[in-house]
Amino acid sequence: MRFEITILGCGSAVPTLSRSASSQYVNVLERHLLLDCGEGTQVQLRKFKTKFQKIDHVFISHLHGDHFLGLIGLLSSFHLLGRTRPLHIYAPSSLREIIDVTMKASHTYLNYRWVLRELNFYKKEVVFEDKLIQVESFPLKHRIDCCGFLIKEKERELNVLKDKINEFSIPLDQIPAIKKGKDLIRQDGTIIKNKILTREPLPARAYAYCSDTAYSDKVIEAVREVDVLYHEATFTEEKRARAKETFHSTALQAATVASHSKVGKLIVGHYSARYKELDDFEKEISPVFSNYELAYDGMVITL
Repeated sequence: MRFEITILGCGSAVPTLSRSASSQYVNVLERHLLLDCGEGTQVQLRKFKTKFQKIDHVFISHLHGDHFLGLIGLLSSFHLLGRTRPLHIYAPSSLREIIDVTMKASHTYLNYRWVLRELNFYKKEVVFEDKLIQVESFPLKHRIDCCGFLIKEKERELNVLKDKINEFSIPLDQIPAIKKGKDLIRQDGTIIKNKILTREPLPARAYAYCSDTAYSDKVIEAVREVDVLYHEATFTEEKRARAKETFHSTALQAATVASHSKVGKLIVGHYSARYKELDDFEKEISPVFSNYELAYDGMVITL
């Protein structure tokens, strides 16, 4: 049961030869999602061998160029590759005008329909769900309207033990109820307790993506106890004043968010292009939160 994130780009603002602009590909239970779509995303999707033509949901956190300028090219490539099924985009409402104007100016008429759902920048909100997963948006603290995204599995049903099905000749029509916690009632009226017939499912997994944000107590609450948190760390403490001015975070602040929210693991990224080496990031993070990794393009995170 796959829950896998591929970091397509972990840089900020200006792409470099080693770090592309922000984007992440998520495969959760064969639901294929894209988080942000900075410049060069479609090249990264190919480079890291993702199933990018299966992407049906694109989540754009905000309209700074390093988070969405790759989208128009990706939409066009989907068209050229013969896509016909709809594409669902979750983004600030202004993105609709940007796409419409670009397509009109280039006389591009897509083979497929795209649907935009406007994000809520004031409170947490479910933006997509099906029977297995749920995606929530939550407000971040940035210079313009910006959302983070929380991707989580829904609680699984109990697992019915195969040997008990045979042992008690459980009718197939009773299995759905047993999965939901009901006891087995046999034809002679005897009751077999549910705990004898089932085992607990694996716990549901959750991943949170905080693209661009200053340190925020509200973010801490939004990502509390997720298995893995990706949190931007554009600067180190040496540039704390610059981080405050631009509504970004330092590595120390990202680690503090992870510690206070009691997440399982922290991934930091969105590094300023001024940093060629990341040793100072590790020095700030490690005393505060031990279970962390520094993001790099092509990194695969498995929950």
